[in-house]
Amino acid sequence: MPRKSTIQKTIEIAKNKFKLEIYLGLETEFAWEIFPHDYDAALYAFSHKNRLAKIIENKYIYQAR
Repeated sequence: MPRKSTIQKTIEIAKNKFKLEIYLGLETEFAWEIFPHDYDAALYAFSHKNRLAKIIENKYIYQAR
């Protein structure tokens, strides 16, 4: 059975909700995107791009097993 090519999670960072999609099997090891649930989450993501990327990669992509 082939692996699922997309993993979807709903996450909350600093009281803002995002939909996280992790894409498997692309040219790189992984790729991911976030989609904000509302306008405030979109503003937070725009203002804190680097911080948000570090949190997602450390907590959700490279999570300890």
